[in-house]
Amino acid sequence: MTDDLLDARAHLPELPTRRDWGIGVVGAGFIVRDCHLPSYRDAGFPASAITSRTESTAREVAALRGAPRVYTTLEAMLDDPAIEVVDVAVPPAEQPEVMRRIVAHPRKVKGILAQKPLALSLAEARELVEACDEAGIALQVNQNMRYDHSVRALRRLLDRRALGDPVLATIELRAIPHWMPWARDGRSLSTFIMSIHHLDTMRYWLGDPERVLASTRPDPRTKFPHVDGLNLVILEYADGARGSCWDDVWAGPAREGSAADLGVRWRFEGTGGLALGSIGWPSWPRKQPSTIDYSTTADGGAWRRPRWPEAWFPDAFAGTMAGLLIAIETGTEPDVSGRDNLKTIALCEAVLAAATEHRVVSFAGWGG
Repeated sequence: MTDDLLDARAHLPELPTRRDWGIGVVGAGFIVRDCHLPSYRDAGFPASAITSRTESTAREVAALRGAPRVYTTLEAMLDDPAIEVVDVAVPPAEQPEVMRRIVAHPRKVKGILAQKPLALSLAEARELVEACDEAGIALQVNQNMRYDHSVRALRRLLDRRALGDPVLATIELRAIPHWMPWARDGRSLSTFIMSIHHLDTMRYWLGDPERVLASTRPDPRTKFPHVDGLNLVILEYADGARGSCWDDVWAGPAREGSAADLGVRWRFEGTGGLALGSIGWPSWPRKQPSTIDYSTTADGGAWRRPRWPEAWFPDAFAGTMAGLLIAIETGTEPDVSGRDNLKTIALCEAVLAAATEHRVVSFAGWGG
């Protein structure tokens, strides 16, 4: 991918100087098996150890992906002086307690990579951030859509002001997720599991909004009780920009016999240019790279269409781990730090409030 605005690595993450980090993984589900471990290996920092609630599953995944050690308990893994960083990959309701056990362990690791959502409430998320701060443990949150290659390429264009002042950004999802069993018992379905990706991406592109408008309804296909199935969100910014996320997990009766039109598309309009993108995730497990097409007023109307072989799933997962490792190397704040992520959790809370209470929410009051 080469042109004068996006160089050959514009869509790729920066990688740590050191690659032989001792990474211990908690959890052995499909996301660890098929995304975390392959992406870490390909980036040159393979995991050193795995522990999971089911030892046989941990051993199976370790053998498949080349992790040399399996521990029967989290504490046994933390006792290993070679483990410097812990990747927590468990369901959202279980993650806070796992993190508390890591922070309370006598031997302190250097960093934690937590999954999104960091917690299912702002209060609990803030507690986890403060606990890591007090323990001197760097905390990164795996908001890996920031490392989707089209999302990252657009951010590079915005950093260079190639599209002028932002006017309107939209993300439109039409997809049918496979809800994991743990999703049944949460206080939120789409907001904290699906929309959180797009809300965090809007923060990555545009910053924090002033006001939040939202509407939600249940998904007709999902049979267990839930409030927030389909989410429609509008974000209003102080500079006049607007963002919108249309998260449609119904996407029509495609499973019931009609034709399907599934995909994730985004669009960014600025005073100096236009960018259109697609996210390849709905094709998983088939690996499909995301795309970006863009044109600026300086181009005389020409479209630029860079392409790359990497895809969000699984390649972007190396980016958030790399960000944590770089932060530890340099003694700086991680790029998707727990403290920054409090504002993404706050934005999810604001969306739920706006939708369920049928009101415009001022985001400034949520704090993060």
